[in-house]
Amino acid sequence: MGGEWAETRVGNLLSFANGRSSPERADGLPYPVYGSNGIIGYASEANSDPGTIIIGRVGSYCGSLYQSPQKCWVTDNAIRAVAKNGNDPRFLYYLLGTLALNSRRAGSGQPLLNQDILSSIPTSAPEPTEQRAIAHILGTLDDKIELNRRRNQTLEAMARALFKDWFVDFGPVRAKMEGRARQDGARSGQPRTPQASDLPWPGAEAGAGAQGDPYLPADLWQLFPDRLDDEGKPEGWVQQRVGDIGAIICGKTPPTKKAEYYGDDVPFITIPEMHGNIFATDVKKRLSHHGAQSQQKKTLPPRSICVSCIATLGLVVITTEPSQTNQQINSVIPHQEDETYFWYWTLKNLGEEIKAGGSGGSVLGNLSTGRFSELRVNASSRPLRLAYNARVENLFSQILANELESQSLAQLRDTLLPKLISGELRIADAERFMEERAV
Repeated sequence: MGGEWAETRVGNLLSFANGRSSPERADGLPYPVYGSNGIIGYASEANSDPGTIIIGRVGSYCGSLYQSPQKCWVTDNAIRAVAKNGNDPRFLYYLLGTLALNSRRAGSGQPLLNQDILSSIPTSAPEPTEQRAIAHILGTLDDKIELNRRRNQTLEAMARALFKDWFVDFGPVRAKMEGRARQDGARSGQPRTPQASDLPWPGAEAGAGAQGDPYLPADLWQLFPDRLDDEGKPEGWVQQRVGDIGAIICGKTPPTKKAEYYGDDVPFITIPEMHGNIFATDVKKRLSHHGAQSQQKKTLPPRSICVSCIATLGLVVITTEPSQTNQQINSVIPHQEDETYFWYWTLKNLGEEIKAGGSGGSVLGNLSTGRFSELRVNASSRPLRLAYNARVENLFSQILANELESQSLAQLRDTLLPKLISGELRIADAERFMEERAV
């Protein structure tokens, strides 16, 4: 237990060194470059070994924590920490996460952490053998979360590549124009759902030009026009307003002075939860039923599409349960729920136009609900939109299932972490706890 662990200081467990100015960065290089807020690019050089812990040194991300599984470069905005005296680096990464490093910063203006502050922090730690056992339990959960993240990257790329081929590059239309024959990859008239191990459109992985999906059954192939019109879009496709897609709802924040309006019932989506997500599942703030009822017309049903239109513009997520948002977000409730994924990518591709539509001279970009609803988008025929949705439904369902599983794993990790790191929970009890939850 924790009381049996040796009292020590962090400097006895880890050695510290400041990072160095970043080398030239470019895509495709082998080594990640870490700043104070995680990976900021890739370089051809490394200054740190696998297992190095990266600690944000200055600014608003002072005290942030990362651990690199491979050689990396740590910039001068961060401190690199390396385990010493046989201590386990992954255990020490988790240990640092319990020490509230941000609260230990110095400096009245620019926040700052330095090696002396870190080295002097009092703590306790078990022997390396027990450290490794604790790190294995917590690391198993983090490894599963990371695996889900990589799987979702693949699934998202597949759904995006198919949308791009059909509705941006007009691959099947161009194939018809060039006289290329349809290839019967599907053995029935049902759309063939792409699988993660089987990217079924040429060039999808490499980002090659439009080739046309070779797995189009005859009834789907005939939905594509065989020529482009004078505006360069497939003949018969139309431009329409975002406001024509569905009802537009601008969010609103209930009075924060009324504590009874906030609780654990209705997700209240804000911009930070939209970064890097397809579905709005990990929402930190929630309203009570009473708070949501106070502005009932702001409630969004599942499969609504939320778009950030103030400050950080052009982020897009899909709701999975009745939700509300703050006023920085405009949401579309599609008239046809079975077209949601088509409209998701359509609005996602509007990101740059949404940014351009913000108030040019203001400090914060601001795209009003009125201007948002007037933005123009290309729309294919409804049967083709339905076909796309049917083709990617399983991909999006897998993404959602992975996101929800990762949240459950993160909650379990966050429950176990302080108890294991403090020694309050024995390793055997933690292992039994995980077995009961089939982890």
